Amino acid sequence: MMIYEMRTYTLKPTRMADWLALYKSHALAVQQEHLGKLVGFFTTEFGTANQVVHIWAYESLDERAARRAKMAADPRWSEFSAKNKELDAIVELKSSILKPTDFSPLA
Repeated sequence: MMIYEMRTYTLKPTRMADWLALYKSHALAVQQEHLGKLVGFFTTEFGTANQVVHIWAYESLDERAARRAKMAADPRWSEFSAKNKELDAIVELKSSILKPTDFSPLA
């Protein structure tokens, strides 16, 4: 059974477009290469404003840890991390590991 990691970033007001552009140009390809299956990438329309949510699928927690370690060692990820820090758009990051029920379409 797959597990899913849901990462929710809360951004500073007015920084959404800048952060999404940076992510798309410097992080998306690196994450897709190393993390594997992107289930979805979203921005909030209602509710808490200025949030980005993305969900990744993994075979196990061990696979997730191995994939994230490889990504962390990639110089392109270091470049994104430096640019991300410089942009200073992120207020908060929450990461949840989700396990689908036996009747979930994602099980």
